[in-house]
Amino acid sequence: MMAGNVRLLGTRKMVTMFDAIIFDWDGVLVDSHIIIVTAYQQTLREANIDISKEYIERHIGMGTEEIFRDILRETSQLVDDALVKRLAETKNQKLANLNGQVQFFPNAIDLLEAVKDKVKVGLATMNIKNIVDSLVNTMGVERYFQTIITADIVKQPKPNAEIFLKCAQQLNLSPEKCIVVEDSLFGVKAAKAAGMHCIAVTTGKYNKKELQQEKPDTIVTNLQQVKNYLLNILNSTVV
Repeated sequence: MMAGNVRLLGTRKMVTMFDAIIFDWDGVLVDSHIIIVTAYQQTLREANIDISKEYIERHIGMGTEEIFRDILRETSQLVDDALVKRLAETKNQKLANLNGQVQFFPNAIDLLEAVKDKVKVGLATMNIKNIVDSLVNTMGVERYFQTIITADIVKQPKPNAEIFLKCAQQLNLSPEKCIVVEDSLFGVKAAKAAGMHCIAVTTGKYNKKELQQEKPDTIVTNLQQVKNYLLNILNSTVV
């Protein structure tokens, strides 16, 4: 583990020593965008609800039920909890059927390998437990994570800080000892609300200018840059 304060690569900000990295899953480690949108589209089509692909894309990251609530409001329909749950269950089943199409982003495994023996590693995702557990196991990466927090474990979706705070709690660490890697506006907001350092990566649907509005501590474009950034901090002796 690190000791002392270190200067971050390419910035004048300082970060105290950190003992954990918390990754989002969809859009950060895995490229699941297409199948998530497909699952929503199929579900909405069966329910005779019409919403644009772009609307779905811009809401990924805030939790399935909350997305359906927003879609119902946007299409001037009654926001009924029972309907929301039925839509979410249908979407999750369709998503599970498409899991075989999920692929890691380039350098995802190299990144996990590079940090696994240096700090604790957590996963905090608004996907649901059975889908994430299945993917983590079949894709052979369960050994990298000390804890996995999913949407069905928390009461409040991102951008609420609960998911990251619960992840830190499971890792037995205070929030300021954690660095979050996120791709969505909702995730960056949640990380900052939790009092955590946040690396935003433009592998999702948000560009650098949009992510900057949520004030992440740094923005990178790919996982190789995330790896370089983290290793620079972990290996630095500059105070």
